[in-house]
Amino acid sequence: MTIQLPDLPYAKDALSPHISAKTLEFHHDKHHAAYVTNTNKFIAGTGLAGASLEEIIKAAANDSSKKGLFNNAAQVWNHTFLWHSMKPNGGGKPTGELAARIEKDFGGYDAFVEKFSATAVGQFGSGWAWLVLDGGKLDITATANADTPLVHGQIPLLTADVWEHAYYLDYQNRRPDYVKTFLAHLVNWDFANANLKA
Repeated sequence: MTIQLPDLPYAKDALSPHISAKTLEFHHDKHHAAYVTNTNKFIAGTGLAGASLEEIIKAAANDSSKKGLFNNAAQVWNHTFLWHSMKPNGGGKPTGELAARIEKDFGGYDAFVEKFSATAVGQFGSGWAWLVLDGGKLDITATANADTPLVHGQIPLLTADVWEHAYYLDYQNRRPDYVKTFLAHLVNWDFANANLKA
């Protein structure tokens, strides 16, 4: 079983004007595709060749000899998760169980936005901002480079990619504007709610 590049769950221009078709073309067709290609190269002829992506990530996470494999496999997973963390006409306040949990665990939506934005903007260099379930409580965390909550005992609910390739064509160095737009117009609360229920 080889790792496959998943299709985007929407057309490349569906997130415009907030994220351009050009950005998604580079991000999905070049960056994400390269991580898939590299992961398959790393696992070819090894005992991980038939494993699931999650199994590969967990097997490589604490093995320094598999750092290259971990970085590529985790990026495949992180990006696949990212595409579903956004949707056309997304953003705004969450509803349902997640809204209640955000109220309880962060003290309200505005406090969540403040903490998520500060975490995403404050991530030094490349990485990710995540809303996670950690020990039964919502939390916001950042991971550097390819790191993922999957290997830290946390359940990811949604993510924002703060690698420059995620936003530079559209926002240049204005990461705060990109994060603000992500929350206001792109975030897929339905996806996050489904992850919370699961």
